[in-house]
Amino acid sequence: MSNLSGLQDKNLSSLDPNHLQNKRKRLFMALGGAAAAAGLGWGAWWEISGSHYVTTDNAYTSAEFAVVTPAVAGIVKEVPVLDTQAVHKGDVLVTIDNVDARLALQQAESDYGRAVRKIRGLVANDHGLGAQISVREAEELSAQARVTQAEADFKRTSLDLKRRQALASSGSISAEELSNAETAFAVAKAALEAAQAAVAEAKAGRSAAVGSKDANAALIDGVEIDENPEVTLARARRDQARVDLERTVIRAPFDGVVGRRSVQIGQRVQPGAQLMVVVPTQDMHVDANFKEVQLANVRVGQPAEVISDLYGSKVVYHGKVEGFSGGSGSVFAAIPAQNATGNWIKVVQRLPVRIALDPKELAAHPLEMGLSTTVTIDTRAGAGI
Repeated sequence: MSNLSGLQDKNLSSLDPNHLQNKRKRLFMALGGAAAAAGLGWGAWWEISGSHYVTTDNAYTSAEFAVVTPAVAGIVKEVPVLDTQAVHKGDVLVTIDNVDARLALQQAESDYGRAVRKIRGLVANDHGLGAQISVREAEELSAQARVTQAEADFKRTSLDLKRRQALASSGSISAEELSNAETAFAVAKAALEAAQAAVAEAKAGRSAAVGSKDANAALIDGVEIDENPEVTLARARRDQARVDLERTVIRAPFDGVVGRRSVQIGQRVQPGAQLMVVVPTQDMHVDANFKEVQLANVRVGQPAEVISDLYGSKVVYHGKVEGFSGGSGSVFAAIPAQNATGNWIKVVQRLPVRIALDPKELAAHPLEMGLSTTVTIDTRAGAGI
């Protein structure tokens, strides 16, 4: 009976308003204390660690891949690689039929040899033209000497004729003797004119020889045969033809993986046409698109951790901030946003940040282009913290 009355007293006391209010108060105090402790713990974590890291999952792997294009036109003869195939630097990717290139090289080599022989002939001709000038000068001197002799004969026959004419008027000489004097004078006069013409001809011949030598010298003077412009031009064409022949074999520019192969055997290709790409998977990096409000303390060289969706959190790549893009993605869009409008809405922009990865970690866990990743940067380094 006493137990029953005690139980009743206990139940009655639990229904007491003061008791319920005290219990509720203690419960709220406990909850408030837990919340305060959680807030203090979060604040301490944020101050000590959390505020020094920025993270984004808007990040993707990328690489500076090579677009393989031909430098010469031709018909594809061989394509020894396939999509996804790993290649090493120098491996043959495409072979273009080289018949035209070989013929062009043979013609260029022939033109080069002909140019060298031509210049050598001009050099040899220069000596011959010099000798011709000497001959023409000797001929001019000889002709001048004949003019001097012809002038003397002309003067002598002129005086002799004048004397004969004076004697003939008095009848002292015969008509035949006068006629002989006139004939001798005419012959001397003709000889003088011929000698003078020979001198003019010798001078013209010498001038022509000098002009020929000068014209020949303009092609060879001042340079050796190998440096002659005509030889240099022919040699450049030969070298270009040799390079074009070498370019019929297209090789991998570096180690990587073949992708987007679009070339087929028998296809005629033109310079600049895209045949395939080579992706250097060993030089992969991450383009992390951080919000602009996250970048106040981010600096080049700060350490970063990268987790790829391919391997998950069990593989963590260690890298560093390598640089920032020159503008946000909206700036480089095909149709950039025009914010100078009446119905403008502010949108937080993202700026691509390039994260370099450790080559050894990449070798252990290879990545491909375009894979999703999560990037966390430690902003304490170099941020004045």
